[in-house]
Amino acid sequence: MATRERQSKNHMHQRRRGTVAGNADPVLSITDEERQAGQFGAGAPSLGTLDELAGDDVLLTLDGLRAGYGPMEVLHDFSLRVGRAQSLCLIGPNGAGKSTVLHTIFGFTNIYAGSVRIGGSDVTRLKPNDKLKRAGVAYVLQDNSAFPDLTVEENLWMGGYLMDSPKEAKSAAGRIFDKYPQLAQRRALPARVLSGGERRLLEISRALVMDPQVLLIDEPSIGLEPRFIEMIFEIMDGLQHRDGKTILMVEQNAKKGLEFADIGYVLVSGQLARAGKGADLIADPDVGRLFLGQ
Repeated sequence: MATRERQSKNHMHQRRRGTVAGNADPVLSITDEERQAGQFGAGAPSLGTLDELAGDDVLLTLDGLRAGYGPMEVLHDFSLRVGRAQSLCLIGPNGAGKSTVLHTIFGFTNIYAGSVRIGGSDVTRLKPNDKLKRAGVAYVLQDNSAFPDLTVEENLWMGGYLMDSPKEAKSAAGRIFDKYPQLAQRRALPARVLSGGERRLLEISRALVMDPQVLLIDEPSIGLEPRFIEMIFEIMDGLQHRDGKTILMVEQNAKKGLEFADIGYVLVSGQLARAGKGADLIADPDVGRLFLGQ
């Protein structure tokens, strides 16, 4: 056992130095990855670039955000623009602050400085319930946020918990079933029996009950089989291009997210490192090498 542990430690040490016996190719160490990502983020895009990418009808604006959890600041002077009926995908290494951007917009973090505006109105200090009811911002959490023991229909009713009456929530759920017949066929089943794709559709649909104008979607493809991933992205495409929703998403499959999105932002260490059209970032060799596995 001791010999095996020494061999393992030697192997790890060689990997950090950049070589492994029998392999002449250098192995990128954790330190090298951090250094290269830091160099990548040295030329942050200007506000003018962000404005140009968002176009003339900007809906969601973040300016100079410093935000985090308790005393820990995660986002540092972070700004963002996304237009009405546009989609934007956030990519970057683990711990870069991507989900924190969504949390901050929806009111789940401490904001130390900066602002969040929807359609020109300052909503920085609104609580999550008010972000949904008054500002029209809905948050689709990561996988497994459905209530497993409630039926599909009851889950949708829960999406209308801020409406004035249960009758109004039930009416909104009916409109969702008209929109997605595959969900209507499962309306009386408990959510726990749904497939991964059906469950993700339910989670997105529950966020639609309040008819938001902005959808924050955290990891839409996480845990899904490829055929369900395609289904979910087709649904998001319809929400954007047919229903006019603005979509801001974090996606662990960075290439898939950039293929879908109009705009891509690359975050490194809580700061905006690069921004561009989704297709342009896919073609960027630095983005491909560091974040797309190309």
